[in-house]
Amino acid sequence: MKPFSAQIQHLNPQTDHEKISFLLSCHVFPWDLERSLEFALFRTFAVPSISGLLVETGEFVRRPRKRYDDTELILFEILEHGMNSLRGKRAIRRMNAMHGRFAISNEEFLYVLSTFIFEPIRWIEKYAYRPMTEVEKEGVFKNYLELGKRMNLKNVPQTLPEFEAYNRQYEAEHFRFEKSNQIIADKTIDLLLGFYLPKWLFGLGRPFVYALLDDPLREALGIRKVSGLRKWIVKKGLGLHAFLHQLRGEPKHPILGTVRKRPSYPEGYQIEELGTFPSKAVSE
Repeated sequence: MKPFSAQIQHLNPQTDHEKISFLLSCHVFPWDLERSLEFALFRTFAVPSISGLLVETGEFVRRPRKRYDDTELILFEILEHGMNSLRGKRAIRRMNAMHGRFAISNEEFLYVLSTFIFEPIRWIEKYAYRPMTEVEKEGVFKNYLELGKRMNLKNVPQTLPEFEAYNRQYEAEHFRFEKSNQIIADKTIDLLLGFYLPKWLFGLGRPFVYALLDDPLREALGIRKVSGLRKWIVKKGLGLHAFLHQLRGEPKHPILGTVRKRPSYPEGYQIEELGTFPSKAVSE
């Protein structure tokens, strides 16, 4: 077993959940976990009340890259510095302030939180070089439970099976096509394709993104069926990535999301600048 993977197995998910989540995201599965959270966003777009709010605010339509960067940076600040650090507290306070401006139900918050738990687990199961261990799953779960407390969420399921049942039931009851779903999904797909392809190749790349979406999700987003050939190509491509990942060693130095250069903030950023409206900065 690789060194950081082995280290995780000696940690306690109940007390070491932040360290487990950090090691998974920054050493063990950095590429896979970032991709899984990108696709977790698509599941939230399949809920009309969520996509409708995003269309109404206009942020994801007018400035999708900034909205993406803001979300990632807040989550990375919490992950890399810890929830009880000064920067972690500032990031959580910023996130809660942004969410507090809108009428978002507790059930919607719980569903979004559940996607951040289960989509990474499912992605790793399907596409990474090995599945998550039980220690890793419980560590990720516990870490998001703690974040849920700091978001003041109510009635949070307290076990993995209970929360996954909530996740499945919510999707069965709320996935439904609306135009707003399609608008936000299209903007996000173009954004993700722009990380890898010039704009004139987006038409070629788009069906391969579609191939990563399951049928209920695709239908709720208004996306046409995908050929079996494209699904096969995507599966083989990700299989090759997993094989090469297995051959490589885990990076000795953590791959950090907060230090990456981002077009939205070419000169760097303050946590209080993230999101849709400014707030008073806090000194380090």
